[in-house]
Amino acid sequence: MEGLVKGLLNVGLGNDENDRENQDRDERSRSTWAQVVTGEQEDDGVNSDHRTTGYNRQASSQGYDRNEDERRDNFNQSCWNQKENEGNNDGWEMVQKKPTKRHQQVKMGYWDNYKKPLDEQSYSNEVEYGAELEPSQEELSDLSKACNKLWELDLNRLVPGKDYQIDCGEGKKVYQKEDMAEGCLFSWLSDDVSNKPTYSRFCSLLDNYNPHQGSKENVTPEEKREQTAFIEEISRTAPIKYLHKYLSLKGIVSGAYEEFKRMLTHLWFDLYGRGGTSASSSAFEHVFVGEIKERGEKEVSGFHNWLQFYLEEAKGNVDYQGYIFPRRRGEIPDSETQLLTIQFEWNGVLKSVSSSLIGVSPEFEVAIYTLCYFVGGEENHVEIGPYPVNIKCYRLGDNIGSAFPVAEC
Repeated sequence: MEGLVKGLLNVGLGNDENDRENQDRDERSRSTWAQVVTGEQEDDGVNSDHRTTGYNRQASSQGYDRNEDERRDNFNQSCWNQKENEGNNDGWEMVQKKPTKRHQQVKMGYWDNYKKPLDEQSYSNEVEYGAELEPSQEELSDLSKACNKLWELDLNRLVPGKDYQIDCGEGKKVYQKEDMAEGCLFSWLSDDVSNKPTYSRFCSLLDNYNPHQGSKENVTPEEKREQTAFIEEISRTAPIKYLHKYLSLKGIVSGAYEEFKRMLTHLWFDLYGRGGTSASSSAFEHVFVGEIKERGEKEVSGFHNWLQFYLEEAKGNVDYQGYIFPRRRGEIPDSETQLLTIQFEWNGVLKSVSSSLIGVSPEFEVAIYTLCYFVGGEENHVEIGPYPVNIKCYRLGDNIGSAFPVAEC
């Protein structure tokens, strides 16, 4: 397999084997596993039997609709108000012509076994419940401590420099239009990542959606199988088992694990209306895949997942344009940073501000956003690992309208 991957890379990049062997042997090989597989979905409507009214449930279309537009405005108005006094020429070099980016090869058909019937698929061994998966009273009373515990339980989180490499390029302010990144954000991603079942099953879902907001989704039986298989896979991991124990102790969900898995499937994959069209969106599509608003000026909405970014960048659909200056001076992101606020174009449409947790596992993101949805509010000021974060969680009725991290000032 390693030889095949190298061969594909050499063909894609125009190098012969001899040239390849003469290159620096310490250089990481660029991954070709970036292939999109398939997924599954259930009926519309989140199962309200699993919800309680004792927590923040003030959902409304108005509350969600303003989320990312206001976030962009907040960056413009509160963090970068100084632009009026600074002008547009404050010492930043203008990029005259951007070099052509070298995109990685995207290999298709890599996970055909995921298309098998559910009873013929193989899953990882389940993590056993233990003391580390039992929420403490302190965690049950403090959302921040519970979120940090999820970070500790993310055993599948990738290591910068070992599993992947990013190049942040140059920084910019939100209002600046110049492209401040000469190359791609991701320099490479280890082929070993494709062997992580939750990662590969997550990627199998990403091509199941129409990116244009307001377009009705057509969910096939094959895609529904992929959704069920993804939930089954992540439900065997520590973050999801901890999430279930936490929510069941709070009385929010049933103690029955199978019922809990059905709830997760409904919450993340049930279709709802967005952009004036019913059955046109879902929590999974918006948060992880992204959508393009068609009304008025086109803009990218959602799209907060690093794996989706990697795959789309590898295919040439994403143009990374630099990171947004941190709100705290002196904290410039580098290749080790795992919470990044960036600007990019997707299919030629701008996403002026987007924040993502880099290298975290799919199960971690599902767990932390689900936890904040049930236990938190629209803004959840927490600490995860070394990062003080505001986990934004907006609701559309009884659904997750959007969820994403924002680096705290």
